[in-house]
Amino acid sequence: MSSHLSTDHPAVQPPGRGSVEALISQARRLKGDVDAVRRDQGDGTGPRGRWHRALCDLALHQLSDLDAHLAQLRDGPAPAPRPGSLLSRVGSAEWNLLTDEAEWSGELFQILGRDPAAAPLSLDEFPSLVLTEDRPKLTSMVTDCLVDGRPIDGEFRVVRPDGTVRTVHMMGEPVLDADGSTASMWAVLRDVGELRRSQRAVSETRDSLRHSPLPARTGPRAAVEPREAVPPPWHGLLRFPHQGRPGLDLAAGYLPAAADTPRCGVWYDACPLAGDETLLAVGDLTGADTDPAQGPAMVIGALRGLTAAGTRPGELPDRLARLLRSTALPPVRGAVYCGYRPGSRTLTWAQADGPAPLLFRDGTETGQTGRTGTDLQAGDLLVLHTGGLVPAGRQRLLALAPRLTGARSAQEVLSIVTEEVGEPLRREDACVLVARVTPRQGPAPRT
Repeated sequence: MSSHLSTDHPAVQPPGRGSVEALISQARRLKGDVDAVRRDQGDGTGPRGRWHRALCDLALHQLSDLDAHLAQLRDGPAPAPRPGSLLSRVGSAEWNLLTDEAEWSGELFQILGRDPAAAPLSLDEFPSLVLTEDRPKLTSMVTDCLVDGRPIDGEFRVVRPDGTVRTVHMMGEPVLDADGSTASMWAVLRDVGELRRSQRAVSETRDSLRHSPLPARTGPRAAVEPREAVPPPWHGLLRFPHQGRPGLDLAAGYLPAAADTPRCGVWYDACPLAGDETLLAVGDLTGADTDPAQGPAMVIGALRGLTAAGTRPGELPDRLARLLRSTALPPVRGAVYCGYRPGSRTLTWAQADGPAPLLFRDGTETGQTGRTGTDLQAGDLLVLHTGGLVPAGRQRLLALAPRLTGARSAQEVLSIVTEEVGEPLRREDACVLVARVTPRQGPAPRT
């Protein structure tokens, strides 16, 4: 099979070296001009100053990418791009439709977080890496390319083996044989996560300039890009009830640690107890060698089995510990188990060395989550989290109480928590589970 893994596609003749040099010079002069404008904005404090700085940062980011692309066009592809460099974020692939073979460049393995020694995935297998909600878009683009000969030009999100999510931009086209039939599909995939974060920063600072009643951030945190909660490594093995549970609006997220830190088996779950009661739980496993996908999935499966057999939240720490002794899994630590009865709006909980749940009401954290029973109200907000969020993260959550209780949904609360506490220098993985008490439907139950 002919290889198209070079960035010089056979159907396109590269421009002359002199014209590329001229383009590089123009791009670099423009970078200098934009950088001068950026410095003229001063320290960038205040909504308008932050908006100007974010726009300049985005322009510089794109011009730097253009400069590197043009240099690659002039010099040819580097044999081994530096990890983290622009060229390491651009990979290519070709899928042969006649033999079902696939060829990936080394950069594509790196973007997708896969072992270069492993076999590249076939075109039928490739969607398994893509977030479920993005798969229809990818399928539509590939079908249009192979059936109608339309070029591929679109973005989707992939889940790496470590649970992190990357946004990639895919551009591709069919490769025809001598008879004019489609023989293979060739594509270039680029990791555009950093670019999209820069664009979000521009959008958010623009919205802040227009609408935000909150004071502008200053100091080191102003330079921290917002992060997103991503699906946990066990996503797809056991599903979280995204439609919620009776009387509760639910959202949960996984906040991975820095890339150079060891992975740990953090988990969260919401599942039925007796009747319409709900168990809410978070925790992590102690073993350094815990599989971050299989270990938590087994713990969640064990929890669901115990609750189906009638085990109450207060009994779960001991029962689960006894059950795990007969397996190869390490003990659970940093766990909290909450039981919520929607009829009486009563919360009970137990813990296994985990942080106590936080209860927010009317703009403050109440500190009223008594283990024997807490009466909740419509609009109350319950936040469970694993130990990787403390101590600074928990204090930050307490300071965010007015924003959290003013949010319109559990998902909006999760977004706020992730943005404010999801710093990229986290030394441990963390999970956050948000439960918002919803108004009763119909007449209130009699007591």
